[in-house]
Amino acid sequence: MIESDKTYHKEVFGMKRCFNLFFSLALFISLFLMTSCTGEKEDFYIISGSENESLQPIIEEFANKTNYNIHMEYMGSVDIMHALKEGASGYDAVWPANSLWIALGDENHLVKYEKSIMYSPIVFGIKKSLAQKLGFVNREVSVNDIIEAINTGELSFIMTSATQSNSGANAYLGFIYAILGKEDVITMEDLKRPELKEQLVNLLGGINRSSGSSGWLKDLFLNGDYSAMVNYEALIIETNQELEKQRKEPLYVVYPYDGIVLADSPLGYVDHGDEKKETFFRELQEYLLSKKVQEELVQRGRRTAFSDILGTASDQVFSTDWGIQKNRILSSKPTPEAEVIFEALRLYQTEFKKPSFTIYCLDYSGSMTGQGERELKSAMTYLLSQDFGEENLLQFGEKDMTCVITFSDSISNIWETEGCKTQDLKNMTALINRLTPNGGTDIYTPVMKGIEILKSKDYKDYIYSIVLMTDGQSNSGRNFSELQQYYSRAGIDIPVFSILFGDASEDQLEEIEILTNSRIFDGKNNLLEAFRKVKGYN
Repeated sequence: MIESDKTYHKEVFGMKRCFNLFFSLALFISLFLMTSCTGEKEDFYIISGSENESLQPIIEEFANKTNYNIHMEYMGSVDIMHALKEGASGYDAVWPANSLWIALGDENHLVKYEKSIMYSPIVFGIKKSLAQKLGFVNREVSVNDIIEAINTGELSFIMTSATQSNSGANAYLGFIYAILGKEDVITMEDLKRPELKEQLVNLLGGINRSSGSSGWLKDLFLNGDYSAMVNYEALIIETNQELEKQRKEPLYVVYPYDGIVLADSPLGYVDHGDEKKETFFRELQEYLLSKKVQEELVQRGRRTAFSDILGTASDQVFSTDWGIQKNRILSSKPTPEAEVIFEALRLYQTEFKKPSFTIYCLDYSGSMTGQGERELKSAMTYLLSQDFGEENLLQFGEKDMTCVITFSDSISNIWETEGCKTQDLKNMTALINRLTPNGGTDIYTPVMKGIEILKSKDYKDYIYSIVLMTDGQSNSGRNFSELQQYYSRAGIDIPVFSILFGDASEDQLEEIEILTNSRIFDGKNNLLEAFRKVKGYN
């Protein structure tokens, strides 16, 4: 090889080495930056109604392509309203079932870019055989028809609390419109009409279990033995899909023509001054309103403003065999003024709804000494206060029954009071505050005593519930097997809601949860908040 060729090849080889080194370095930097971005995703928090839980995969699909992790925190509508009133600190967006709760809660005018993502009417889902027996299949049904079926004892149903959940609140407002026969907006004077109370008491008397969450109500129906429920059309569809998998009888959808109210599912940005999050929110909202996602929402049983998309919805989802009328023109009743809504909800809680009979089983074992004792006494002081009740739309009604059983390794006290008299509630609070923790823990005996007390009452007159609060593991007295046998013999649907506190055994409480078709509330961080939530379930 001549010298010039050698020089040339040396230069080329050197250039190749430099290029390879540069390429490797660039690739490393690129991979490093990609890894860094992936590992340092920002968080975006949305307060949402529980009815959106089944849509989480759609949200996650979008988030996976961005630099944000989207966290959905599910709350009842009233909780969402309160969170907005308090400034919604720590939340970037709000997605309730109805724009009503943004209007009532956004006193600080933080919410912007509010747009409805989808729609769903609140309807009755009735086991098809019962709907046929009642003559509700393939015909128009009024609220009065439903009241007549309740009055004859042929129909009972489960429904969320009107003062805690949007589906319950809007169903209730729809009932008011139907009973009053009104097309224009209801007023304060309308709420005073005597026929309204009589009819609402009859209608709401058909409720045999209540809930603070629409999503949990669906689960309650699937896990229990109930004949009907009031819920979103979309959640009735989800329920039927699961019932078909289990080869069980589906629900037949009944649209009370004189009392239909729509959930408009608005998504709004909570403005805390972060421009990057604001831009991200606009992209998320645009994605949810895109034709692709709107088509997917329809296939999941949601209605859309795009009539052409709804028209192509699968008949297996919007099934006529289930009574679904996808082409039905649905128009919602007008939204009353805020003061009228709050008065209507107050009347529901104190005069119209079926009375509740709630038994609180409170752990006063030795391990509660100190902070646990202080938190329990403080929580019960607030819970038994009508001021607290009014603030949270959880007032005591005139016919409500409240019983407190205190226990350690045995039952120490049983106190009972009826109604909403302030002095009676204060007297019960004083008795609770005088107690001193002592002894071991037996959680099963007080629950069995609560069942015994409720068995002695007329089951049809009340919505029953037992609330068990414990901070430890049951280590003496009776066991779960004995409770299981006793509960089975009682033959009454009594939920035992548990409040987890301190070192309480989740395994023991989960057994009770499954047995009684109830749920567990976590009171470790805020015991009062746990008591407040459980009260919304009765």
